[in-house]
Formats: sequence, structure tokens, C-alpha cells
Amino acid sequence: MYSINFTLKSINKFGILIVILICSGNQATFSQTIQNYDIVVYGATSTGISSAIQSSRMGKKVILIEPTNRIGGLTTGGLGQTDIGNKQAIGGLSREFYQQVKAYYQKPENWVWQKRESYKDGGQTTSAAHEDAMWTFEPSAALKIFKEMLSKEKNIDLVYNQRLNRKSGVKKKSGKITSIQMESGQVYQGRMFIDATYEGDLMAAAGVSYTVGRESNSQYGESLNGIQANKISLTLRRTISMNTYNHNFIEGVDPYIKKGDPKSGLLPFITAGKPGIDGKGDKKIQTYCFRMTLTNHPDNRIPFAKPAGYKELDYELLLRNYEAAEGPVEKMYDYGDPLVPWINSDMPNRKTDTNNQKGFSTDFIGQNYDYPEASYEEREKIVERHRQYQQGLMWTLAYHPRIPKKVRDVVSTWGTCKDEYEREDGWQGQLYIREARRMISDYVMTQKNCERLVIAEDPVGMGAYGMDSHNIKRYVDVNGFVKNEGNVEAHVASPYPISYKSIVPKKSEVNNL
Repeated sequence: MYSINFTLKSINKFGILIVILICSGNQATFSQTIQNYDIVVYGATSTGISSAIQSSRMGKKVILIEPTNRIGGLTTGGLGQTDIGNKQAIGGLSREFYQQVKAYYQKPENWVWQKRESYKDGGQTTSAAHEDAMWTFEPSAALKIFKEMLSKEKNIDLVYNQRLNRKSGVKKKSGKITSIQMESGQVYQGRMFIDATYEGDLMAAAGVSYTVGRESNSQYGESLNGIQANKISLTLRRTISMNTYNHNFIEGVDPYIKKGDPKSGLLPFITAGKPGIDGKGDKKIQTYCFRMTLTNHPDNRIPFAKPAGYKELDYELLLRNYEAAEGPVEKMYDYGDPLVPWINSDMPNRKTDTNNQKGFSTDFIGQNYDYPEASYEEREKIVERHRQYQQGLMWTLAYHPRIPKKVRDVVSTWGTCKDEYEREDGWQGQLYIREARRMISDYVMTQKNCERLVIAEDPVGMGAYGMDSHNIKRYVDVNGFVKNEGNVEAHVASPYPISYKSIVPKKSEVNNL
């Protein structure tokens, strides 16, 4: 896991719902050259929306700026089964959202594709009858709830499709941001600014210190940072982290285009060379994917289609992984779905939140390294490459003749939804940016905080989910087979405080962000 430098992101990888306790304001739309506000929030992710609403309730005038045409980030973009860990750690506006989810699904008219009594949630997001909240939801339901919550606030102006001028759009004076300018020329002045994007674009443009990639374990005295190629690792409290044991290939998958022939070259998406020294840092980041919203209801399902430019070679590792199995396909792995490399979590109305699992799945390993610092145009290309990869993956699992028939028979009953997203093919626009830039503050949250070996003395929120990183690269091991590297899965014993100083810049850099 990476040291946890909390920029103002939405529901982050550790399941933390951060509500920023800063002054701010309500909602509307408009267009002028210069606008003045108490609080300027850039990014209408879950955190951005929460920050704007809390600020409004404190009597402040707020502008909430969304760079795209859809608010809510991952919460309205496919992540309907939040990694929570301990529900008792969820309070404030975060819990208010989940309470609204429960109220939404108590209305019979919101059950369109199945009856309420037939829906069964499970795992960490099981909603008990006595609870005041519900923890799973459709992206479209989250979008409606967020819009309703914002509509009740009279101090928030909400604007869409306004992207920050990252080169020269941030103006500062005496250690304070005075205004930010969009690519459109629109200028927003404010007393306080909040960067609630996944990328940290405002933070970076304001000259705030940050890092990209993995620190070495030695930098902060950790054990789960840096390169993690071992099958298991130990936490600082000497408990187990399931590293390459999970989400990896079965033994014996050949990495070369022509099996057994290194001269033929490596298959796509394998990094040449050794995995590196365990615990050593690098500039690579954990992989991205789309948290697919799928359905098996025939009246709402869009079948998986082969994308333009499909290349079978891109999925050769998937095909070889199945072909390397000895015995029944159901026995390939001792965890997860017995047939399909996915986590297909049930959401209401016969939909899913579908995530990565096993050695070759929805995570597009090693193909996101340039994303954090890339231009808007290059990011769009990276997002589209991820979408095309995942579209090809789903078509392969559903229809390719080298996939076991049992697997094809299952996957081909699923497809994207007709009623969730703006795209005609049913795919969402929001890529799962698990991490990008990470702010380096006067206080840096690390593994020691997660394990409560160090306790933050100025808590602004609580974290409860485990230390969790997805894979980062593929390589050829000493036996000549392909392996994944970077997975970390370690539990935390109890919720831990998050330092307020860790979510604001160094005092010497900016004091109103």
C-alpha cells in the first residue's frame, strides 16, 4: 500500500468518506466572466459535493465546478459497493447520503427490473433491517440523490464542463490562491479553494508539493510500500498481507508470443526485466479500470460487442490462463467466482458493480502510468484505451471459442445497461482513478497510521477499510512464466483517525486550499 497522502478526493481506495470542515455555500447555474465566492470547489466528486453542501449549511456562498457533464465521480460512475470496512466509522454527510439511498429504495416505484424482496446484498455492504442506511445502489440512483441534496441548498452555484487552465489559470498572492481560470476564460475568485478532483489538478497548478508512484518502505518506515512481488508480506504488526497470492496467474502461463521462444517477443502488457527489489519505490501507480454496471435482464441489457480494432493477441494471456488449468475450470482458483475473473456484486434492479479479480481481468495493468501528469487530451486517449480494452475483454469472455463454454454461457447473459449512462453503448465515462497525484503535506498519513502505531492528534475523519493496492505491472518470473506485481491486501484492526494537516498543503506553500 502507498503512504496515504490525502488530497481532497472522493470516496478513496481506503473507503474513507472525507467531509471537509471548512466554510462554504448553495446551487444554481450561470455564465459571467468573473464570479466571487467564499468557497470555490473544483470537482463535483462525492467529496466535492459534500464539501459544497457542508459549506452552504455554514452560510457560505459556494461555486461547485464540475469539469465533465456528470457529477458524482465514481459514486455515480459505477462504484455502488463502497469499500467501507466498518460502517460505524461513516458519519456526517456521508451517512446522510446512505440514509437517502435507503429512503430511495423504500419507494416501490424505484424497483423497475426486480421486486424489492428478491434483492439480496452481501458481504461488507449487507444492509441489516435495523440500520438507518443502505450501502449498495445504482449509479443513476446516486445521481438523483446528489442532485436532490444539492437542490435543497440555496448557497451553491453548480457549473458543468468547466476545466481548469492548468498552465496559467491559478493566481496566487502572499501564499493564497486569489482566483482560478477555466479553459473557457471564466474566472472564479474565492477566499478558500478545495481541490476535489481525483487527479489533483488544482493542487498541482497551485504549486503544492506532491508525489506520483510508490515510495520506498524506508522513506516512512513502512513494510507494504514500494515493489511487492512476494506472495505474502507482513504488516508492521506482523499480520499477513495477501500480495501476489491473490489476483495472479495460475502457474505455467507462457509470456512469449510464440510459446517457449523469447526471441518472438513478450505478449502485450508484460514489462521486460525483473520485478525489482522488494520495498523499493518507483513512479508506477496501481491500475485503473471501469467499475462496470452490468445487467442480465433481457429487456435492459446491451450485449457485449467486439470493439473496433480488436486484437486477439491483447487477450492471449487470458486465453492461456484458462488453457493452463488442470482439471475443471471451477477449480482454477480457491477464491472468488468459480468461472469468471470478476467480482460481480449485486446492485438493486438486477444490476452489478463489477470489479477486477484474479490474474487477467478488468484492470488494464501497466497502461496508466502517464495519466496523472498527462494533458486533458492525452488523458481522454488513455481513458478510451481502457474502455476499448475492457470492451474487448468482455467480448472475449462472452464469445471467444478458446474460452471454456461454461464461462461463455455465463458471461454472454450479461451486458451493459440501457438506463444508466449517457453513452448509447451503456458504458460510463468515469474511469476508476484509484490514485494519481498525492499531496505531500506537513503531515503524511502512512501505514503506521492505518495500523494505529501512530495516532493523528488533529482528526478530521476516520478511515476503516484495509490497506489495499491493485497490481502495477506484469513481468516474467525466474521460471519463465508471467506474474503480476503490486497487489496488497492487509486488514486493519479498527478505524483510525485522519489528520487534518494531511489534507491541506504545507503552510509554506498555500494556506487557503
